[in-house]
Amino acid sequence: MSLLIKNGEIVTADSRYIADIYCEGETITKIDRNLAAPAGTEVIDAKGKYVFPGFIDPHVHIYLPFMGTFSKDTYETGSQAALVGGTTTLIEMCCPAKKDDALASFELWMSQAVGKSACDFSFHMGVSRFDPQTEGQLREIVQRGISSFKIFLAYKGAFGVDDTELYRTLKLAKELGVVVTAHCENETLVAERCKELLAAGKTNPGQHHESRPPAVEAEGVHHLMSFAELTGASVYIVHLSCKESLDQAIAARQRGVRVGVETLIQYLTLDKTYAELPKFEGAKYVMSPPLRDKRNQSVLWNGLRDGLINTVATDHAPFDFKKQKPMGKADFTKIPNGIPSLEERINLLYTYGVRTGKIDLHTMVNAASTQVAKQFDLFPKKGAIQPGADADLVVFDPNYRGKISVKTQHMAVDYSAFEGWPLEGRASVVTVRGQVAARDGKFTGKLGRGKFLKRKPSHF
Repeated sequence: MSLLIKNGEIVTADSRYIADIYCEGETITKIDRNLAAPAGTEVIDAKGKYVFPGFIDPHVHIYLPFMGTFSKDTYETGSQAALVGGTTTLIEMCCPAKKDDALASFELWMSQAVGKSACDFSFHMGVSRFDPQTEGQLREIVQRGISSFKIFLAYKGAFGVDDTELYRTLKLAKELGVVVTAHCENETLVAERCKELLAAGKTNPGQHHESRPPAVEAEGVHHLMSFAELTGASVYIVHLSCKESLDQAIAARQRGVRVGVETLIQYLTLDKTYAELPKFEGAKYVMSPPLRDKRNQSVLWNGLRDGLINTVATDHAPFDFKKQKPMGKADFTKIPNGIPSLEERINLLYTYGVRTGKIDLHTMVNAASTQVAKQFDLFPKKGAIQPGADADLVVFDPNYRGKISVKTQHMAVDYSAFEGWPLEGRASVVTVRGQVAARDGKFTGKLGRGKFLKRKPSHF
C-alpha cells in the first residue's frame, strides 16, 4: 500500500517548504513537487495545512500502579488518544516498586503494550533498587532494546533510590552508554514537610505545593548534577517545572555535564492557583513536581525558544476525579498524582505557544518530536521527514477552531484539566508507518499495529 500527501507545507525542526511526500510500505521514499500517484495509492490533499513529523511523547504512564490504585488508561485507549492528538510514538516509564524484580517488571509492562497499542512505543526502564541481581537484569534489558533508565530521587521507600544506588546506576549507565532520566526532588525534604503540614491540619490539595516548593526540586536537580559530573553519565531531567531547577541544570551544563531537560505542557499552561481551587476541585491538578507560580511560565517558554529546554512531554498519568482523587480528601499526600494531557499536548503547544508568538513552528517540532528522537536513539527513523524515515506524519489544520472537552476526549479518565479551553488548530490526518490512524479528531487506525521500538545505546 502506498500513500501520497500532496501540496502540504512541510515543517521540520530546521526547514519549511511546500512539497509532496510519497510513502511506500512503512517508509518515506520521495519528497518533491508534483509527484504522481501510482494506481492504488491513497492520496491526501494537504493544501493549506502543515505537515509535521509524527510527534513523540517521551514521558507517559499508561500502566501505572500508584498509591494503591491503577491509572485509568490502557494501551487501547492511550494509544488512540495519542494518535488523535498527533502523537505517533510513546516512551513509557516502566516503574517497578522496590520489592519488584526488574526483568519481570519489564516483561509485565511489555505485555500491556504488545498486540494492543495502535502507535509505536518504547520504555525507560525504572531502577528502584540496585543490587547484583538487578544489575545483571538491567544489562539484559539493554540488550533487549532499551537505552534509557528512570530513577526517582523522590517517593522514599517506594520508587526512590538512595545515594549508593544512584551512584551505581549512573556508573552502569556510563559503561553501557545509557541515558538516565530522573525525577528530581529531595525525598527527605518532601517527607519532613508533609509531616509538618499534616500535623498542622493543612490537608487540602493546595498544600501539595507547599510540601515540595521550588527549592526542593532545585536541590534534587543539583544532587543529580553532582553525581552525573562525578560519574560522567548522560542524564535527562524529567518534568522540570521552575526557574530554580533550570538554573541548576544550566550551571551543570556549563561545567560539562551532559544533561537534557524536559518540561511539561501542564507547566507551560497551568499554574498553582488551579491546585488551590475550592471544594476539592484542586485535586484535579495535583502532580509532582507541582504546578508553580505563573511567573515560571515565561521562563519555561523562553527556555524552549532558546534551546535551554530540549523537550516537551506530558507525564500523562490519568486518575479519575470522582473515584480515585478522593483517596486524598482528608490528606493531600494520598491524592493520586497526575494531570492527564496525552491527547492535548500538541494542540495546546500550537495554540498557546506558536499562535501567541512564544515559540515558532520549528521549535514546536524540535521539542515535541526531533529532539526526543535524537536524545532517545530513535532519529532519523523517527522525528524527521526525509527519505528512509518512518512514514509517521501529521497533517495539521491551522484553521480549525474548537474547544477541549471531556465529552470528546479519548483518554479513559472522567475529567479534562483543560475543559472549555479554545483551540486554534489540530491534527487533520495522522499516519503511523504509512497508514492513516486518525482523521479530524477520530481514531481510524488499527489496535495492535504499534510496534516496540528497539533502541541502541548512545550518548546524546
